[in-house]
Amino acid sequence: MARSALAGSRIRARRLDRGLAQADLARAAGISASYLNLIEHNRRRIGGRLLNRIAAELEVEPAVLSQGAGRPLLDQLAAAAAAPGSEAEEDRAEAFAEAFPGWAALVARQAARVGELEGRVAALTDRLAHDPRLATSLHELISAVTSIRSTASILVGADDLDRDWQERFHRNIHDDSLRLADASRELARRLEPVEGAAASPAEALAQFLDRTDHHVAALEGPEPAATPAEVAAGVPGIGPPAAQRLATAWLSRYAADARALPLTEFGAAARETGYDPAALARRFGAPLAAVLRRLAALPPGEGHPPTGLAVCDGAGALLQLKTAPGFVLPRAGPGCPLWPLYQALGQPGRAIRAAVALPGDAPRLLVYAVAEPVAPAAFGGPVLTEAVMLVLTDPPPGLDPPAPVGIACRICPRRRCPARREPSVLPEDDGEARGHAL
Repeated sequence: MARSALAGSRIRARRLDRGLAQADLARAAGISASYLNLIEHNRRRIGGRLLNRIAAELEVEPAVLSQGAGRPLLDQLAAAAAAPGSEAEEDRAEAFAEAFPGWAALVARQAARVGELEGRVAALTDRLAHDPRLATSLHELISAVTSIRSTASILVGADDLDRDWQERFHRNIHDDSLRLADASRELARRLEPVEGAAASPAEALAQFLDRTDHHVAALEGPEPAATPAEVAAGVPGIGPPAAQRLATAWLSRYAADARALPLTEFGAAARETGYDPAALARRFGAPLAAVLRRLAALPPGEGHPPTGLAVCDGAGALLQLKTAPGFVLPRAGPGCPLWPLYQALGQPGRAIRAAVALPGDAPRLLVYAVAEPVAPAAFGGPVLTEAVMLVLTDPPPGLDPPAPVGIACRICPRRRCPARREPSVLPEDDGEARGHAL
């Protein structure tokens, strides 16, 4: 059901919260009680002056009745429904959020927490398999336990040991118990999570960028307040020097973009060109991928429109994700391959501009995507490609019909989608994906 079609349910909920009788509200709005009853059961649409009169009587803004739950909350519920094993009815997410906003927010927070904990488990599993220092600590613990058990079994099973041998075995048990205690403490130190810390260095950097809205003020301007290495060292939970080096590499590219596309000049040019990436790339002589990243880094507080950004490597793994109203992708696990982000990987160097739409009543989005090499050219070296996609949430009128995209297959109701990898838990809709024509 469209968001606007649920206005009646919102009116009824607000009226009951205020303790108003249906007849009293109808009289104040200048309509019959029977007509208001049809509105409240979503059998009549409402708008214009009547919506304004009812909103005034209920002492709420008309947008609260016509739009309902905020898009960010619905995006969070959609991301929660995309989790493996979920059987949530995504088409009823707004009705749930409208009827129980507190519970809906709790579900969204718990889903985010579950995702964080699952990320920690995955990170620990990966460390157990690949971290040599952790493997050494675990081996030392097992070795100490095995030695103690072996020595103790000799002492228990041998009644005729002389005193010297017994003392030797006792010393061995004592020494091995000390070694076991040290190994246990070291293993616990390496496995112990820090409350509030990210599951991995990549997640720590992602949390830092989310808090700053992907705008790193310390790296802006002709004389930045800090170096990329200093910013990386200050990221909470970033971890050991190796992780700081990876964060420094990302922040160094941000700093390079900021030098090539200075914030003041670039922001003014962006407004002048209507945030057209191609026009900005020509004006500044910069790669299109850098322009897309820079547009996503413009601070919204200075009047720039909200933007989303997704960056992935050649394997399709997300390296950076900046969500925006109506735009979300799974941070972990496969997303919908119909997004231009993934289409660009198969056409390196070709710029893609497309209007897209998620299922249901989600707003249309305008996206720009391009894939470019990210490693220096070298004979015989690997070809490393990275795709960048900018998302604008307020596209201009007159665009071509939007191409269908989704979040993940499990919560996408499109029928006979050529990109489907697994069945959806939602009822199929009457629309069909139009293939990969993006």
